[in-house]
Amino acid sequence: MTTTHVPTSAQIRGRLNHPIIDSDGHTVENPAVLAEYIKSEGGSKVAERFATSGAGYGLVIAGENLAEARDRRITRGPWWGVPAANTLDRATAMLPKLLYERLDELGLDYSVLYTTIGFSLIGIEDEELRRASCRALNRMRADMTAGFGDRLTAAAVIPMHTPEEAILELEYAVQELGMKSAMIASFVKRPIPIVARKYPDAARFAYTLDVFGIDSDYDYDPFWAKCQELGIAPTFHSLGYTWGSRQSYSNYVYNHVGSFAASAEAICKGLLMGGVPMRFPKLRFGFLEGGVAWGVMCYCDLISHWHKRNGKAMREFLNPARIDQSLFASLVSRYARRQIDGELATLQDFAPSKSLSTDMPIDEFERSGIQSAEDIRNIFVEKFYFGCEGDDPLNAMAFNSRGIPFDAKLKPLYGSDIGHWDVSDMSEITEEVYELVEHGVIDEKSLRALLFENAISFWTANNPDFFKGTTVEAAAEHCRSEMAGGS
Repeated sequence: MTTTHVPTSAQIRGRLNHPIIDSDGHTVENPAVLAEYIKSEGGSKVAERFATSGAGYGLVIAGENLAEARDRRITRGPWWGVPAANTLDRATAMLPKLLYERLDELGLDYSVLYTTIGFSLIGIEDEELRRASCRALNRMRADMTAGFGDRLTAAAVIPMHTPEEAILELEYAVQELGMKSAMIASFVKRPIPIVARKYPDAARFAYTLDVFGIDSDYDYDPFWAKCQELGIAPTFHSLGYTWGSRQSYSNYVYNHVGSFAASAEAICKGLLMGGVPMRFPKLRFGFLEGGVAWGVMCYCDLISHWHKRNGKAMREFLNPARIDQSLFASLVSRYARRQIDGELATLQDFAPSKSLSTDMPIDEFERSGIQSAEDIRNIFVEKFYFGCEGDDPLNAMAFNSRGIPFDAKLKPLYGSDIGHWDVSDMSEITEEVYELVEHGVIDEKSLRALLFENAISFWTANNPDFFKGTTVEAAAEHCRSEMAGGS
């Protein structure tokens, strides 16, 4: 009897001629330790509010029981959401020194580590508590990863309730803590003004999503300018449930499926329609953990909308003033059945020209700065990156340009997601991603782009020194030279 040898993650890494860069690993933070940092940052009263606010890991509990959850419609979060039976992995997610020791076993050369508890901290409504918690978390995670910078870096958590708040935290994280990556909130829940005025007690339940690019009460350009100045590539990694169609009080799976894609699509469209990529050409934007399939669909849909709803098309084809009333009347006289179609001698359009407000643009792409479908292609291909987990077979959509406008190939950015429930065994993550090659889903060239090249281009586009002093510095420089045509 013969047995098939399955290579380990370390063995697979040894076969590859390039490093593996993880652009989305996770730490699991100890809330008791964080509480001490919050106390030192904001004082005892703020720390007490944190302990009783339900912030932090509060989202994992959907009420004390089903009846309460139903009555309050508390969205069920990721209960039992981190490793348990695999105690080594649980400890690895909480102890960066242990992760550092195991990186070779995992097949990873370098990892950008994101928070877990920070997902909820960036959405805290209490400004004082939110700012103190995010500042404390950034200090804590900088301390956690200190001394491991040649292979690990912690991403700062940046709340976005106002541009000023975001700028202050980004400056502190980069200039004081030495952090070089940042997890930006994908949206902020804003109360609907008329509800807030008439029913202030209900305002928190009637909200809209501010995605910073369009329809915001704030100008976020100073923040994007600060990202460009400080060499930060904004990455967006917000929960896509508790709003929209993902608010089940009893079923987390229902809420979680497609959730990161939903939050990513919201900020992606907001940035593009708001003109942010056009005004800040050095910036690269990463949309994490939602995969690339949604990006392909969004890209194709935007191209289609551009062709049919750009300013010129609106005026030429959709302006009701261009209806030939005489022709319509003649067609009515020939084909209308009065008992069914009613009085149609003159077409009463659903949205006549005179009903449009003069301060609402006809060309909804005007603010985006987009002048052609090719501009949309360039943004999606050159400036947007899409965080993908290794076990997602739809990663192949990034490399298959058949049927995609302009034969575009989007850029997937590998994220292991270690530390969370969907990685049952950290030691198998590289085995898992290599199965895409073994099963014929992608080829070795595409694997190299997924695991290495795209990470280099993303992280160094606005910060050429991102990998300086790391174990992948030489490989990164060689890769950048190759991509620039230097060899």
